[in-house]
Amino acid sequence: MMEYQEHRLAIAPMMDGLERLEELPLSLRLIREMHARLLQSGRGGTKSPGEFRRTQNWIGGSRLGNALYVPPPVTELDASLDALERFMHEDTSRLPALIKAGLLHVQFETIHPFLDGNGRIGRLLVTLSLCVNGVLRKPLLYLSLYLKMHRADYYRLLQEMWENGSWEAWLDFFLIGVAETANQAFEAASRIVDLFKEDRERITTESDRAGSALRIHDLFQQNPFLSSNQLVRHTGLSAPTVNAALADLEKMGILEEITGRKRGRMFSYRRYLAILSEGTDPLPVGS
Repeated sequence: MMEYQEHRLAIAPMMDGLERLEELPLSLRLIREMHARLLQSGRGGTKSPGEFRRTQNWIGGSRLGNALYVPPPVTELDASLDALERFMHEDTSRLPALIKAGLLHVQFETIHPFLDGNGRIGRLLVTLSLCVNGVLRKPLLYLSLYLKMHRADYYRLLQEMWENGSWEAWLDFFLIGVAETANQAFEAASRIVDLFKEDRERITTESDRAGSALRIHDLFQQNPFLSSNQLVRHTGLSAPTVNAALADLEKMGILEEITGRKRGRMFSYRRYLAILSEGTDPLPVGS
């Protein structure tokens, strides 16, 4: 259960964000919603989930006096966030989507609007921006491992950008990371396609309720964590039909019930989840 909880915390804000993008633009409201989801069940649950900070924070060091970087004071926070949201919504068709994603990330990190979780939300913002601008169809490009492997360079380049405006050096670093991570994302996407095909073939040949089970499988392709109640609501199938199909999928090892409860059951598409969760490890500093 702990393993699934960690996986869920890693990808749930992203999946929720993608679903909300069907109703909302990339915006401060969406960022707050992702932050609330990220912190409510994870570390930082006491650090005002979903709320912009009302006190001064800092990066590095033990106090303001020896901090590596001090973000804008609370009195300037609203103006800084308004500028960030305007940039999100600007017509930047002449600006490559990858460049815009890199600039959004560093602008967000510069503002550091939350008491905790800024790094994780900033990295999710990159992926969401690429999805919004049509670069990604699925959230498979996670920079966390690249940044973890090059942590010293990451913070050094952020510091140089903050102090000297060294945008070019930061963007070079960011684009190299995207290129390296894209190779991993392509391999992950290929494995996901193979997994879906293999499981659908198994459902077709092994399930006594193939029609219902395939409809449920379709939904799990969109979100690897779903409850039985959600499945009833989204498929239009009766609860007994959904539960019977879930039993088949559990027996086949495709899905796994993760709560141990008889009511309010939650299921995980475990092999899909494992692929999606690769590369989502958070950075330990300023994360």
